[in-house]
Amino acid sequence: MRNTAKITTAVLAAGALTLGLSACGSDKDSASDTSGPLVVAASPTPHAEILNYVKDNLAKKAGLDLEVKEFTDYVTPNTATEDGSVGANYFQTQPYLDDFNKKNGTHIVSVVDVHLEPLGLYSHKVKKADDLKSGATVAVPNDTVNEGRALQLLAANGIIGLKDGVGTAATPADITKNPKNLEFKELEAAQTPRSLDDVDAAVVNGNYAIEADLKPAEDALVLESAKGNPNSNLLAVKEGHEDDPRVKKLAKLLNSPEVKKFIEDKYDSAVLPSF
Repeated sequence: MRNTAKITTAVLAAGALTLGLSACGSDKDSASDTSGPLVVAASPTPHAEILNYVKDNLAKKAGLDLEVKEFTDYVTPNTATEDGSVGANYFQTQPYLDDFNKKNGTHIVSVVDVHLEPLGLYSHKVKKADDLKSGATVAVPNDTVNEGRALQLLAANGIIGLKDGVGTAATPADITKNPKNLEFKELEAAQTPRSLDDVDAAVVNGNYAIEADLKPAEDALVLESAKGNPNSNLLAVKEGHEDDPRVKKLAKLLNSPEVKKFIEDKYDSAVLPSF
C-alpha cells in the first residue's frame, strides 16, 4: 500500500507562509535522520506517480526506504524541504528554484534532472491559435518563472512579441507586439486548466494538463519544444544534504533505464525523460 499523504492547497496556505512550521504536521526533521525513510514532497502528477513507481518496483532492491507526500501547490514543497519536514522534493524546474531561493531566502539545490513537461496553450473555444479573436482573454500562470515561460511560448509561436532578453522574467508589461489585443488573466498555475471554460485560452503547465485529462501532444494549440529546453523537472534537497546516501540512491533510480521506460510508456510524450 502506498504511503502517500494528499494535502490540499487550502489546508497548506498558512503553513506555506512560515518556514518555521512543519508542513507535514510533524516536529521530526526527516532530513537529518539518514537512518529513517527518505520523505519526498512531490506534485501528484507525474512526480508522485514516478516516485511511487520507484517505491513499488526499485527502492527495496536498492536498499532505499522511500516515503512520498503529495502537495498540490508550488510553494510548500520548498518550505518543507527548507525546514526539514521532508528530506527532498521533486516538482520544479531550475529557473523556478533559482527564483524561489532568491525571493524567499531558502537554500534548496538541485540534485538531478528527471523529466520535462512541455508547457502548452489550450482552449475549449478554438481549435487553432490563429482562431483566437481580437480581445480574447488568455490565462497564464502568475508565478514569475512560469508566467515568463508562458509568454515566451506565445512569442515563439508569433502570437505576441516580447522585449529582447527578458527570458523567464517576462511579464505582460514586456509585450511589444500584440496584434490580437489579447488580454492576460494571471492565475495560480494549478487554476489555469480549470479556467478553460471562462477564458478563450490558457497556458497550462504539463503536470496540471495531465491531471485535467488534457493530452499535450494532441490537445495543445501550441506546445513547447523539448530541444534545448532548460525547464527539466528535478530532484532537489536543502543545501548540505546532497551527499545523503538515501538521496544518492534515489537520484540514481530516477535516472535509471527502468524509470525512463516507465515515463515513455505511461505518458506518451506528455512527459519526456531528461536523461
